Amino acid sequence: MFDLNSLGMNKETTPWNPPAAASMSSAVEASMYNSIQAILRETASSCSKGMLRWTLHKKVETHPSNSVSLVNVLVKELEKVERLDYKMHVIPLLHTLNYVIIQQSSHIPCNLFQRVYECFKRLLTLPEPYCTIALRYMRSIKMEQITPGALYQRRVIAEQSLRNKHFPHQEKVFVFADPAVFSGPLWQAVRADLVLASPQSDTLARRVLLHTLQAGLVKACHGPILTQALEDLGEDVEQYFQEVVLAVEQSIENGEAGRDQYQTKLQHIYSDILTSANQDPKARGSLSNTPLPSPEIHFHLWTNEEELWNELVKFTINVSTSERNSVYQEEEEEDVSKRVSLLSVDSGIEKDLSDMEEREQRNPFTRSWSPCFRGRMKPEDKMAQENIKGPTSSTPLPKEEGNHTARIVMMGDDRVLGRLAKVYHSIRKREAKHLMTKRLNLQIYYIPVSDEPIVNSPESTSQVGDRLSLASFLGRVDPWYESNINSLGAMIPKLAGTQSSHSRSSEPNHFLVDVLSYYLRCGLQPVHFTLYSVKISVSGQTGSPVDEVFVSHLDAEFPEFKTLRENLRQERSSRRRTRKTHGTCGAVVSMNYSKVSLSKQEVVQGRSVMTCGVVISAISPNETEGLDFLTVNFDSTNPRCCTEIRTQNIKIRILEDKTFTVCLDKDCRRKYTHVQSIEISPCLDPGYCLQTSSKFSVGEEREAGLSKYMCKILPLPINTFTGINH
Repeated sequence: MFDLNSLGMNKETTPWNPPAAASMSSAVEASMYNSIQAILRETASSCSKGMLRWTLHKKVETHPSNSVSLVNVLVKELEKVERLDYKMHVIPLLHTLNYVIIQQSSHIPCNLFQRVYECFKRLLTLPEPYCTIALRYMRSIKMEQITPGALYQRRVIAEQSLRNKHFPHQEKVFVFADPAVFSGPLWQAVRADLVLASPQSDTLARRVLLHTLQAGLVKACHGPILTQALEDLGEDVEQYFQEVVLAVEQSIENGEAGRDQYQTKLQHIYSDILTSANQDPKARGSLSNTPLPSPEIHFHLWTNEEELWNELVKFTINVSTSERNSVYQEEEEEDVSKRVSLLSVDSGIEKDLSDMEEREQRNPFTRSWSPCFRGRMKPEDKMAQENIKGPTSSTPLPKEEGNHTARIVMMGDDRVLGRLAKVYHSIRKREAKHLMTKRLNLQIYYIPVSDEPIVNSPESTSQVGDRLSLASFLGRVDPWYESNINSLGAMIPKLAGTQSSHSRSSEPNHFLVDVLSYYLRCGLQPVHFTLYSVKISVSGQTGSPVDEVFVSHLDAEFPEFKTLRENLRQERSSRRRTRKTHGTCGAVVSMNYSKVSLSKQEVVQGRSVMTCGVVISAISPNETEGLDFLTVNFDSTNPRCCTEIRTQNIKIRILEDKTFTVCLDKDCRRKYTHVQSIEISPCLDPGYCLQTSSKFSVGEEREAGLSKYMCKILPLPINTFTGINH
């Protein structure tokens, strides 16, 4: 038996060194094979915990030389999937393979990269979503083949917002935890694990340099000596960091034709670094480990719904400001060079000053966008100013503007996604005015967490399990999400007790941040939940009805029949039936709706029914039925009144001199009392509404401009590993 802990750091064990013992390589590959098989079995079972995948990636992160054996095993398994048509294994294998390449690309030889590329290429014949994921990863592999180190470098620069002139793309991760679920000790424990795990900013540039030079030069690089040289250089590392970023971006732009030039540039940078640090510029040797750092994470206890919008606005303004500063810095450098050249020909300093004054008059934007001008402006006012000013004709836009990404992670149960649905609709309405869609790519993630244990006993009447209906649906459509994310949500409530049992000096638990990082980097396939608009008419209220939005659930309850309804639920949970009904069965309501039939035809219906409560769900218990209709159930002690309908549009109005209570997404914070009627329909996209707002004649409104190419309905996209095709 071989100790796997001893296989990580020796150059003799890396795949490009033939003297390594074949038996040692076989032992490692056998271990990797067993780990992969265990992960696949775990994914197919109902007791998935996600620990096996995390353990496997940590093993490769700690011992990079194991990555070659793991990639070999994963490619063989994908080839087996092609032959035997085991599509259920494709998603775990694809994501695991891609993540290993992101982590340890510098340790993977060129011939193995080509084999991975060919394997992904053959997967393009599979149906969605497999071909889409394979295509995305195939493009990444191709870029890494041409420009070794590019994947790692671009990811770290974006996730850590490292300032540079050549790849200005930035990402921000915002985690919002629902205070209804996260108690004081729990949110403090989660915050400590997420925020304290972030790497130190002063080491990131050195880490990028080390990884890129090792990935590009491989045998022509000595990792330990280079590591020491970068530390000795101190702040002087910055100029080499900028040179490496430029070399990578130029290589990507030039394609295969610039591969030799890229290698030559890296060799020059490597030699210059070692020479500056008084080291041998021709040093060759083993490689150093450069683990991929976790993203910078901003954690918020979501007490104020406006906080999400404010954070997005701050991010957008900061990005725009840094981009303009970069552009102006380049312009100032050009001015200095022009001034120097002018002075070398003519000593007329007054001419220089007049040129600068003339330049400022042509470009007054430079002075108006000073920090003192912004003062104490509100976020929306800042955004409006950004849109009004914009870049001047003499200020070219950076290449990557408009591609910055905000990753929003919601932690909680159905209630937090209900609040998100409301805020998301509000954000889209504001974006129609502030044009933030041109500047931010918004990605939404969901980690389900419950504040109470889920009781699966049929005798239990608790609705806690129902509060995770969205998470259950995502787990059914995506087993890899179930294995990695739903299982994580079950472990988070235990963090407070776990952390309190350790001393304050102990290191943070990296499991949570590692799994979140994996989700953020690989979970890019959205499941689109239809948002529903509800107009709530309240008794005694003048003016327009209250406009609300929900994503999963609406409950209408009649106070006079609350006890009757609870008794009815208990009878259903205990599977007892009342033999005979006496007295009133509930309130009489009128409803108008469009019935959804199997043929997709809609037939307008109108009827009255006696009920003690109404439950409207947007989540189907069957994942194959889609998310484009509502299931409406009327509770009643009269079996003839216990009816279920499927619809997209419904209006319910009470006919008696009574009112009812409406609760949205099972959240008591979003409860309305004294309601007389509700009207529900799919939520329209504000961008579509803006495009169709121009009327061509009285009483007539046409689709104008881009609206005929736009989706009318606004969905809430939640990222998973598989997604759902529409």
